[in-house]
Amino acid sequence: MSGLLCYCRQGFEPELAAELGERAALAGFPGYARTERNSAFVVFMGEDAGGLSRALPWRELIYARQKLQLIAELPALDPKDRITPMLAALAGQTRFGDLWVEHPDSDTAKPLAGLARSFGNALRPALRKAGLLSDKENPRLPRLHVVFVDGNHAYLCIADPADASPWPLGIPRLKLLSDAPSRSALKLEEALLSLLDAGEREHLLKAGMTAADLGAAPGGWTWILTRHHLRVTSVDNGPLKQNVMDSGLVEHLRADGFQWKPSRSLDWMVCDMVEQPRRVAERMATWFREGWCRHAVFNLKLPMKKRWDETRLCLDLFVEQAERPVMVRAKQLYHDREEITVFATTRR
Repeated sequence: MSGLLCYCRQGFEPELAAELGERAALAGFPGYARTERNSAFVVFMGEDAGGLSRALPWRELIYARQKLQLIAELPALDPKDRITPMLAALAGQTRFGDLWVEHPDSDTAKPLAGLARSFGNALRPALRKAGLLSDKENPRLPRLHVVFVDGNHAYLCIADPADASPWPLGIPRLKLLSDAPSRSALKLEEALLSLLDAGEREHLLKAGMTAADLGAAPGGWTWILTRHHLRVTSVDNGPLKQNVMDSGLVEHLRADGFQWKPSRSLDWMVCDMVEQPRRVAERMATWFREGWCRHAVFNLKLPMKKRWDETRLCLDLFVEQAERPVMVRAKQLYHDREEITVFATTRR
């Protein structure tokens, strides 16, 4: 079986299918998508799975939580012996550095979590006995994924740990701390984990850097920035939670975040305002065009229809109107809903 299997938010299968199809065609790897509404995954069939995977890096895919390379589909497993046909399908494969047994993050597949846990405990020793799994986790080797879509139907897939989500199901398990001003803090925390690599976080988020948070109230994104010891100008006519102000790193300006501009260039700008996505893209581009910031994270609230088309349009609009070289990454995060989160930075 040749192609990719990608997870997504339930209900966004058409957007992921459209993204994979368009990007694969542009890269010279035509194929077709198989999916069902609310399944939370898309299978994209193509002749050269390895080349297709290299042409579509996980970090650059917007609607994919996880990207896996297909080995086999097993649609009629016997519940009394699921292991034997899996071992047969894996014959001749390379040795794997780890095993993840998963299920899509959909309403119908979530009850499979118990099966995934117990089956993983049974499959690991069988794989080791067959010489297919290392005794200890080895991130330098490909990772084997067994994806159950129901009790009798599974996909066998490979992940390159360097080009795949590091979290099971592609979902980072973040905890909302008791002093967080709002749940929106998790969106920025996840954005910094998903859209920046470890080296970028170390280099771009240094104590003493300056930032603006547009539409900050009640202060969830400002709070995340202060945890990285950035000095933040929080712009919103609404109030901030007192513990955010108590950090000593925050200046609260009661102003319209969509109209305000800084008196000097800042390191960062973040924005999670409820506005039309094209208007947000244009305003964010102004910040880069005028040199008001070097890095930004912002959200684009998507319409109910033609969301992939709107995504492309808004990102192209932002790049065009920035009028300077910028690098852009975007993801629909686990903590997003009808939106995507964008990281943009000036190119040197």
